[in-house]
Amino acid sequence: MAARRQGGLPVNGWLVIDKPRGITSTAAVGAVRRLTRARKVGHGGTLDPLATGVLPIALGEATKTVPYVMAARKAYRFTVRFGAATATDDAEGEVLAESDARPDEAAIERALDGFRGEIMQTPPCYAAVKIDGERAYDVARSGRDVRLEPRPVVVYDLRLETRPDADRAIFTMTCGKGAYVRALARDLGALLGCFGHVEALRRLAVGSFHVEDAVSLTTLEQLVEDDALPQTLVSLTTALADIPALAVTEPQAQRLRSGQAIRAARRLVTGEGDADTIRVQLAGEVVALGRFDGEWVAPVRVFNL
Repeated sequence: MAARRQGGLPVNGWLVIDKPRGITSTAAVGAVRRLTRARKVGHGGTLDPLATGVLPIALGEATKTVPYVMAARKAYRFTVRFGAATATDDAEGEVLAESDARPDEAAIERALDGFRGEIMQTPPCYAAVKIDGERAYDVARSGRDVRLEPRPVVVYDLRLETRPDADRAIFTMTCGKGAYVRALARDLGALLGCFGHVEALRRLAVGSFHVEDAVSLTTLEQLVEDDALPQTLVSLTTALADIPALAVTEPQAQRLRSGQAIRAARRLVTGEGDADTIRVQLAGEVVALGRFDGEWVAPVRVFNL
């Protein structure tokens, strides 16, 4: 979701922030806005206060690409604590039920098979999804009943990495849009008959953004002071690398910028993935995202860089 600020600087690109534990994604966006003084700022996927890791933050024209980044695959490393169910499905919530039972590794491995591929998952009660226009977490905090329907999500990879002790297990997961790690921990604990919740969570990647490339808010402050922000920004081309590309001429780019469709041959579109949506580039820079029907490219998002 993008937030506009009056005035500010015309900064364009993505920042990959390593969000610290204990602050909201909104607070991280606010810190980036304050440090960069960017005119327009938004983020590509919320992280809970308990979570750390990759929080992609869009500046300027990059905010137009937020929906595409939010739809990208995400990778996580997380710790499940067995023996307790909580109201929030993580360590910050009130304990609702407890169990002395603890699963062994073989039981965990068998259970994981049911959480891979396309699965039905009910979001946590404390989630950002909306119920009749209200966020579920606002409904839950008001003391009202939260009724969320199961929905399909895709888990591409899910692995048990290590078992530090009987109470905990550490996993890695790669998933699609809308999948909740907290819901998986809750459902895994229920299936194993011992309850479970997320004790620690680190997001390792969102699409082409990886934790190895992320900077802390403290580092960002120093980079701004050193006038090194431009070298830190990730271009729109890199952020949209998973979308098939079409190279165009300057006249074609001008037509797209003015809202007109252009003709293009499918053989000129490069890259894998859904070729219905393509990134249109001029000399390596993205000028538009377009809808391609095999013959015509109609502009969907145009960038003024």
